[in-house]
Amino acid sequence: MPNDELCFTSAVDLAAAIRAGKVSPVEVTTAVLARIAQVNPTINAYCTVAAERALDEARRAEAALARGERLGPLHGVPISFKDLTPTAGIRTTFGSKIFEHTVPVEDAIVVERARAAGAVVIGKTNTPEFGCKGVTDNLIFGHTKNPWNTGRIAGGSSGGAAAAVAAGLAPLAEGSDLAGSIRIPASVCGVVGFKPSLGRIPRYPSVNGYTGMSHLGPITRTVRDAALLTSVWTGPDERDPQSLPATGEDFTRAVEGGIKGLRVALSLDLGYAAVDPEVRGIVAAAAKHFAGLGAAVEEAHPGFENPESLFMDLTAPIRAAAMAPYLPKWRDQMDPMLLLRVDHAPKMTAVDSERATHRRTALWQTVRKFFERYDLLLTPTTSVAAFPLGRVYPEQIEGRPLTNGLQWFPFTYPFNLTGQPAITVPCGWTAEGLPVGLQIVGRRYADATVLRAAHAFEAAAPWVQRRPAL
Repeated sequence: MPNDELCFTSAVDLAAAIRAGKVSPVEVTTAVLARIAQVNPTINAYCTVAAERALDEARRAEAALARGERLGPLHGVPISFKDLTPTAGIRTTFGSKIFEHTVPVEDAIVVERARAAGAVVIGKTNTPEFGCKGVTDNLIFGHTKNPWNTGRIAGGSSGGAAAAVAAGLAPLAEGSDLAGSIRIPASVCGVVGFKPSLGRIPRYPSVNGYTGMSHLGPITRTVRDAALLTSVWTGPDERDPQSLPATGEDFTRAVEGGIKGLRVALSLDLGYAAVDPEVRGIVAAAAKHFAGLGAAVEEAHPGFENPESLFMDLTAPIRAAAMAPYLPKWRDQMDPMLLLRVDHAPKMTAVDSERATHRRTALWQTVRKFFERYDLLLTPTTSVAAFPLGRVYPEQIEGRPLTNGLQWFPFTYPFNLTGQPAITVPCGWTAEGLPVGLQIVGRRYADATVLRAAHAFEAAAPWVQRRPAL
């Protein structure tokens, strides 16, 4: 198989080919590393490539095959981790000058589980400082560029992960998502990004084990690959007090079965958001596939008010508490978008913070009642396709000026507040050839239903053979 074909082969198919002896882990890893060397200087998706270590892991995977050992579901398959996720022995900077030279001594749980499943860790993908915004740049590594148009953003904060997958620089990537940081870059880079239910994939290390809204999840080229990686990562861990009990589900099998009979709501603006007309049209056309697949589709809004200020009130104290020890020395080298949240927190009282939790609860009750009527909600993933590098958000959408970085992804962060599963899948292309994402949101804990719906849509409107011309 030609090297580039290996790089664009799904993880499910690679794992099967490796088990069958049709291709070796060393061959796959070598092909991916060669493509990274060729393409990464253009898009800057990886900030650290652990080439020698990855080749050593691939050789050990190959030796295990030769010995006839029992193999994990990801045996020999390359994977990347976001530069916010600790990897023992591999530099992890958090996109910040503060930790520019940090090398962790402990793996995060998701790294442990990927290694236990046999995956080969290729390296770390770029992120804005502490994942603070929806575009990917920082003072250490600079901008990550969109593989479909290198003059455009790759989204954020998992922008390096999404750009890497879109460009064939490993089939599997890990992302994290506090406000949409898996779904936003996956959408603008034309790949799949899945945010499971809060706690489905345990987080550790983490300083805020009880107040989290951040989810970990896969970024892949196919829904089946996302389901495979989700199956590897799910299950409780005592180090994360929010982690959910095991359900026994095999998410890879759960994608089968279709969506006939499901009740599906379509909201193109949640009742309040500004959305680019081209994006509206592409998502509306994509939603028609669900009716063709046997679902009952109707337009409906969940009914909550814009939670922008609520999100700020809930997350600002988290950011401020984490950054407080570093502000005296590092403030002038910290991202302005991060400082906006840090500086918002001192304006709040303890009572304000508690009131914010009341508002979050009221939001959940509204959404809960909505999902008593519907199994799924369809929305655009972002309000616009990828915009030019150098901006944190567009100047305006639909003639409405934007004033902050949350306003171009109004569809993602509400479902961090509720903790529901949500996935983005490519659903079309703008006249400029930029991908547009469809977000599918499910009931709390209905991760399998979301994956099944995404897989059914992928089969009805396939996109995976389309590749950026890098």
